[in-house]
Amino acid sequence: MTSKERKEGRRLRRIENRQRKKADFLKQYNDFNLVTNTDNLYHAFKMSRRGVSWKESVQRYENDVLQNINDTKQKLLNGESVQKGFVEFQIHERGKVRHIRSVHISERIVQKCLCDEILVPIITRSLIYDNGASIKNKGISFAMNRLRCHLTNFYRENHSNKGYALVIDFSKYFDNILHDKLFEMQRSNLTDERIFNLYKSFITVFGDGISLGLGSQVSQISAISYPNKLDHYCKEVLRIKYYGRYMDDTYLIHSDKKYLEYCLSEIKRICDELGIKLNPKKTRIVPLDEGFWFLKGKYILLESGKIICKPARDGALRMRRKLRKFLKMVEEGTMSLSDVYTSYQSFRSHLMQFDSYHIVHNMDKYYGKLFVHNYSLLYDELKITHKNGILSERNRCIMPISRVTVKKMSLLAGV
Repeated sequence: MTSKERKEGRRLRRIENRQRKKADFLKQYNDFNLVTNTDNLYHAFKMSRRGVSWKESVQRYENDVLQNINDTKQKLLNGESVQKGFVEFQIHERGKVRHIRSVHISERIVQKCLCDEILVPIITRSLIYDNGASIKNKGISFAMNRLRCHLTNFYRENHSNKGYALVIDFSKYFDNILHDKLFEMQRSNLTDERIFNLYKSFITVFGDGISLGLGSQVSQISAISYPNKLDHYCKEVLRIKYYGRYMDDTYLIHSDKKYLEYCLSEIKRICDELGIKLNPKKTRIVPLDEGFWFLKGKYILLESGKIICKPARDGALRMRRKLRKFLKMVEEGTMSLSDVYTSYQSFRSHLMQFDSYHIVHNMDKYYGKLFVHNYSLLYDELKITHKNGILSERNRCIMPISRVTVKKMSLLAGV
């Protein structure tokens, strides 16, 4: 046996071992009983009601939850549809109008059970580490920290900030996902025919062979994995070490601009195969020292190696408009001061992830000017108190509001 034949034999054995390990892994999750198990369905219900237990439809379902779960289980075992249509509405997010198609609580439970027990363990196994959207222990903060890590490592490797970033944005990403391509990707993973048919039923309702809907967990996990071929191609074939993607936003960092141009041509080819359309206005190659936008932040790599991350200015302007509207709603009695505080702290916590000391300071000053004189009413407004804060009667979450905080806000507002 020649050395070439021995090498080929080793390659075939490696492929065989990988296929056997994959088959053993898939076997434990391709079990329809995981979806119809009563304990799994009940756990899915408890997870699905989080944050929406105040809704009438959820409360009606919970009044007879065991019977409802049993009815759902029987429908699944009999092969009947568990879908009850959508509740459709629009939201305005950062100047964009997004059409949401929310599912009924009974269908949401099945989707939650299917995703948590089967889809997520199977799909996330093949995702690259730097795919950071809607996965447990990942998210926006994870993606931002990975980008900072990539910029730091690029500087240490090249001892310079002379490099480029290829920024890619998918245009109307959810609307352009092809069902046939998606089913082809998941066919090898979902070997149980009943699981695969259930998965298809949750996808096909969103369009005639194309598009996924916002508001469905099955759509979310499918959208995360759809460009997985592109992720692996960039990492393993193009050998882009500093690569990251958050749903439809992607970046590639490299020292050679011409090589990034070649990468862009290859990415366009793969996107055409998948039916993904690139946004020509937001897809471009930018020098690192000039900065590029990713997840509403502008990242600049200085000559010293320091990374500057600036937030988008329109976010603070929108929050100022919101606060003025909140003030009117508080005066009318349609909104509580505790809800205003929760909304502002959510915005402020996100802003603190950027280099935004002055923006945060000015926003605190503006917030104090509008609301700090009303803060004495906040302690009388809520009946339930806690030694470390105030417990909201609406959502039962502890908000760390203290008289020290009020005093600081008073000093900022000059009252």
